[in-house]
Order: sequence, then C-alpha cells, then structure tokens
Amino acid sequence: MRSNLHVLAAAGFCLGVSGALPHHVLDAATLRARRLPSTAAAVPANAPLPAQNAWKAARAVLNGVGIETGLGYSREARVHSALGVLGARVREQSHPQALRLAFEAYYNFKAAHPEKVRKPYLYFVDYGLDSRTPRGYVFDMEALRVVDGPFTVAHGRGSSSGRDGVPTRFSNRNGSAATSLGLFLAQETYSFTGHNSGRLYRSIGLRLTGLSGAFNNRARSRGVVVHGAPYVAPDKAGRSEGCPAMEPGRAQELIPTLANGALVFLFSPLDGAWLSEDPWAHGDSAEAGSANG
Repeated sequence: MRSNLHVLAAAGFCLGVSGALPHHVLDAATLRARRLPSTAAAVPANAPLPAQNAWKAARAVLNGVGIETGLGYSREARVHSALGVLGARVREQSHPQALRLAFEAYYNFKAAHPEKVRKPYLYFVDYGLDSRTPRGYVFDMEALRVVDGPFTVAHGRGSSSGRDGVPTRFSNRNGSAATSLGLFLAQETYSFTGHNSGRLYRSIGLRLTGLSGAFNNRARSRGVVVHGAPYVAPDKAGRSEGCPAMEPGRAQELIPTLANGALVFLFSPLDGAWLSEDPWAHGDSAEAGSANG
C-alpha cells in the first residue's frame, strides 16, 4: 500500500518534501532579498501532472520505466515527480529547496547536454547539515529510487574552523582547501592516494568537472574528486581538501556506478551568491549553457 502511494506521488499527487529549516539557515526575508526562487515560481509543490498523462506516469513507475523514458514531460513535471517520490525517502534537508534545486540542475543540464549525461545517477550532498549527520545520497533519476543513502560525507577543511559542524565557507580558489558548490560531471576513475594522520592510504578516485561557472569550474585543476577516506565513518566525517569524500567501502561500490556520465550536486543554504545564481539550478538550459561556456 505504501508503494502505491509513492506511485501516486509520481503521477502528480505530491507527498511533500521533508525537513524543517534549522536556526542557522538564512531566514525567508534574506532569501527573498537574494532572489532565491520560491516554489511557486517553479512548479507548485502540489501541482498535478497533466491529467491525460497521470496514469501513464504511475504505470511507468510501477513497471520500473521511470518518468524520463518516452513520456515527453516537461522538465518542471519531471522535477515535481522526482520530488514526490524521492523527497519522501530523504531523511533530513537543511533547506526546503535543497532537493528541488538539485533536481532542476540535473534535468536542466541533461536537456542541454544529453550526450554528456550517459548514466542516470545523481550524487547529492546537503552541506547545510553538520558532518555528524548523514547528508549524502545517490539517486537513480530514471527509476526514481535511492541507490544509497543517507551516508556521511566529508567537507573541505577550508570550509569550517572545527572538525565537526556545518561548513560555512565555500570557494573555487586554488589552495583554499574548501568545498565548492554546484553541479559537477563525473568523469574517469583513477588510483587515488592521500594522507591521514601521517599515513598514506589508497582509494578509488573519481575526477569531477565543475559545471557551475565561477562557483566550481576549477574543480579539476584543484583536484576536487570523489574518493574514499579513512577519516569518514558511519557516524561522522573528518575534513578533506575540498573533496566530497565518503567511507572507503562505499566509495569502492558507488564510484564505478557514477563514473563516466553521472552528475554530482553539492548544496548549501549558507552561500547566498551561489544559492541565487547557480546557472543550472535557476536558469533555463540556454542561460546555463552560456554561463558554463
């Protein structure tokens, strides 16, 4: 019975997005001043899909086909459907718009560059949550299912002064050791080596290309990658050099799935400029393509 409710959500009967706004997140007036779009400016949270397509969408989800294959919906409808199904599976969000922005960025980039999105996966991290809170997910955006998550993810040591807590500073600058926000394309894997407490460790690594213009376009030159790290445990994550690192065993399983064509979206409500200006999360495909070029 519960699975049928999720199917109905995919067909346009929204289940809503969980997660309250914690005290450290920017208040509504500040977000309005920074031009963060409201849900009403996109697709209302309770807006149904076109009536003639609703049952087809529900049947597609039941059959494992997903919303994206063959039904010809608008990107707005796809975002709405993904929120209805996947939003119910996300344990906590630092901001009500976190998943919506991630899904809008995913579908905008895929519409503009379908040849680059060769895998249907999205690695999402909510850096508005602290490092002891599981804040990472991998979604299958075709089947609308959670591949893995929530799990702990590291942030850059340049993004916070203490080992624990919420990262508050974000940078695209070389040498900053900070997390950078926005949309990334997952590329090839390689043999990663790092140091932890003076000891060398090895992991599978995943190179990333930043797609959100000046917010993250130096990711590859900075060496911002996905990798496993011994300082990431199920109950807490240490700090990286800016990489969204995960537990070593999880990296071994997930990175091959993401490599060569998945997308990565790193979110935080604490960087007002990025929050209101990321080209893929807020712009249409033409604007985003221009900003990225």
